[in-house]
Amino acid sequence: MKVSREQAALNRERIVEVAARLFREKGYDGIGVADLMKNAGLTHGGFYGHFASKEDLMIEACQHALNKSLEGWRAKVASDPQRALPAIIDNYLTPKHRDQPGGGCPAAAMGVDVARMSPGARPAFTQATRQQFALLQGLLPDGAPDEQRQQAITTFAAMVGAMVLARSVDDESLSTEILDAVKAQLLQD
Repeated sequence: MKVSREQAALNRERIVEVAARLFREKGYDGIGVADLMKNAGLTHGGFYGHFASKEDLMIEACQHALNKSLEGWRAKVASDPQRALPAIIDNYLTPKHRDQPGGGCPAAAMGVDVARMSPGARPAFTQATRQQFALLQGLLPDGAPDEQRQQAITTFAAMVGAMVLARSVDDESLSTEILDAVKAQLLQD
């Protein structure tokens, strides 16, 4: 049975949304096309009508997740520009974020997978990373532009690194200690 263009577009959106969550939760190699499609409520056979490969879906899912992450940061800036940077840091370095990677930062959850994929996967990640650096740089109050950029890169790298480490250890108190230590350092004035 043939679906309308509108329904096909909705199906594709649903596949990308589900894939963005599942790739962050399970990693690229942790979920197959059949399970992705099943989670999207669609049949496995329809996958190749939307995507040439699983890697193509990963690229689009990664872009989707990165855009959502940037939207969230921009919303914090719009609601309270003076408190946006502490709010971003405070919200990021939490046990809730650690424990729910499917809705969390794509850099912390998907960065290693993207680094191991073909070069085609990297441009979207690079563009979003630059946008995150620029957003953070714009929130830093003092310093020359090159110093602010360096601080923005350091801040984001510390946040992502802390999240990766916190998710990697099997001791919850150590995991929380990692998050708390990096948060305390980043929130110092």
